[in-house]
Amino acid sequence: MTTPSYLIEELSLPASLDAADTDAADTADFLEFMELCDELIRQTWGNLDRASSAAARLQYWRDTAYTRLRLFFVRVDGGMVANSWVRCELQENLGSALLHVGVLDAFAGRGIGRALLVHAEALAAADGRTILQTFTEHPADFDVDGTNLIKPATGTGALPAGAPGVRFAGKAGYRLEQVERFSSLDVPPAADLDALERDALARAGDYELLHWTDSCPEEHAAQLAVLMSRMSTDAPSGALSYEPEIWDVARVRHVEDTWRRAGQSSLVVAARHRASGELAAYTVLQTTADKPWLANQDDTLVAVGHRGHRLGMLIKIRNLRLLQESYPAVRRVLTYNAAENDHMLGINIALGFQPAGYDGEWQRTAAAAGAATGNEIRN
Repeated sequence: MTTPSYLIEELSLPASLDAADTDAADTADFLEFMELCDELIRQTWGNLDRASSAAARLQYWRDTAYTRLRLFFVRVDGGMVANSWVRCELQENLGSALLHVGVLDAFAGRGIGRALLVHAEALAAADGRTILQTFTEHPADFDVDGTNLIKPATGTGALPAGAPGVRFAGKAGYRLEQVERFSSLDVPPAADLDALERDALARAGDYELLHWTDSCPEEHAAQLAVLMSRMSTDAPSGALSYEPEIWDVARVRHVEDTWRRAGQSSLVVAARHRASGELAAYTVLQTTADKPWLANQDDTLVAVGHRGHRLGMLIKIRNLRLLQESYPAVRRVLTYNAAENDHMLGINIALGFQPAGYDGEWQRTAAAAGAATGNEIRN
């Protein structure tokens, strides 16, 4: 089959969103690209809960010492109708790249997604990235115990086999390696937090809780770096290829500064082992001024040597209480968990989180490339 030819243009990020500081054309393209991203999210989820503000996108899309991101778009009749991006890590995972393609429903089936994917894969290959990863998104409007499902390599979780993104990824040679559950919690929670907290405290007598907003106190920063590095080794990743990340205080401060510049406020609760003084667990909730009704659950980790003391439950409850005290307008918390992460899912279910959708995590190596045909991957 002959693939239609489309002009794939690269997005140039403006220096800022202040018209006096940047090129007008770059700003116009960025704002149109952002509107396209919002529409792609809306057509999948029906709302913009999973969308980021212009300030956050401008911040997270910039290259850093840790990641490099390139963004592209296709126009039809003068308007942006599809996009793609390629993200490469620069400290670890030097043989991998994360790719994504999105096409508006009205322009699906024209080969635009295929053209963007082939282009993204070629860029990754030129950078020596032979392990290619992508993801698909699926609202919780299918029976996870029904028929016509595809299971990941982990054997846990499922996606609808007939979904356009699933068909596209499979035909392009990608293998479903993991399913993540996307969940939502109404605030205030209906669960009896007092009872859950009493039960957790009865098991956590050897630990004390610490909390801070936005910036970790200097005396704990090195230990927080250790915990953040363990997110790359201790959290379930299915059969996805991830190398251990090496974190130090500078990397912690870089992430905190990025959150701040993106307009995010971060509430952090950590558990410290009383006898050793070692940080054993931490959890992060984030809010933004542009979505006062919403909070996002970022990392939660209990170090392997400190599990079995209900620390995950304890730190999550404490952070939910801080959230309600500091941001009383929040009405919903969003989170993501690997489908096979029974322990953390159990905590979230007990707190009242309900499934809102599922993300499929896909991977292939360049040597296993297939012909990219079929429908477009949906954002």
